[in-house]
Amino acid sequence: MANERLRAAMAAGGWTHDTLAQKVGIDPKSVERWVNKDRTPRQRTAMLAAEALGEDVHALWPALRQPRKARTISPELVALYPRRADLPIAAYAELFAQARERLEVLVYAGVFLHEGYPRLNELLEERAAAGCRIRIAVGDADSEQVQARGLEERFGHGIESRCRLALMHYRPLLGVPGVEIRTHATTLYNSIYRADDQMLVNGHVFGVNAYGAPVWQLRRAEDGGLFDTYAASFNAVWETARPVED
Repeated sequence: MANERLRAAMAAGGWTHDTLAQKVGIDPKSVERWVNKDRTPRQRTAMLAAEALGEDVHALWPALRQPRKARTISPELVALYPRRADLPIAAYAELFAQARERLEVLVYAGVFLHEGYPRLNELLEERAAAGCRIRIAVGDADSEQVQARGLEERFGHGIESRCRLALMHYRPLLGVPGVEIRTHATTLYNSIYRADDQMLVNGHVFGVNAYGAPVWQLRRAEDGGLFDTYAASFNAVWETARPVED
C-alpha cells in the first residue's frame, strides 16, 4: 500500500527519493519504502522529512500519533552487576585480550586494573603490536572536576593521588606504537572500558566510590543504540583531552 499523501507532497516540491534522503541523512531506499510500502520512519527522521516537505508529520504518518511500546530491555545489554566490586578483574583482562581493532579506557583513575592485574601494560603492548589501536584517558589530577569528585565521594585528595598513580602506571607505554595516553578534565558520568564491539560501563553515583557503583556489560547490536551512545561519549571526552608527554 502506497503513501499517496507523501508521494503527492514530494511531487509538489520536486523531491526525489535521493534528494529527500540526502536532506534527512538516510538511505534513499528508506524513502522508497515510505512511499511505496507506507512504512513509518522513526519520530526524529519523520519530523525532519515533514519539515522539508512543509507538511504535518502526523498527516503523513498517522501511526506516529500512537505511542510506541517501550522497549523494556536493550538487546545490547549482556549483563548488569550491582557493584563494580562484583566483577572479577579477570573479566577486564579477558575483555582487553579479545580486542583486535580498538581498545579504549576512560577513567578518572582506575588503578584497580594495574593493582589487580599487574601484567596489564604487557597485555596492552601485545594488543598494540597486533595492530590494535589503544586510547587511554585518565583524569587530570589538577582539574576542578577531579577535585570536586573527591569531595563528593568524601575521598578528599585521595582521588587526585590515584589519578597521578594511574598515570605513573601507564607511563611506560608512552612511545609505544599504537598506544595513546591523554588526561582529561571533564565531569565523568561513567568509566568506560571498550574492546571492539564489547564494553563495560561503570556508572558513577553521587557520594559513592566507583567500586560500589553498578557496571553494565554491552555488546553492540544496532546503530544508535546504547553501545554507540557510550562510544560517542568516549570520543567527545577524547577530543578535549591533552596528550601526555614522555
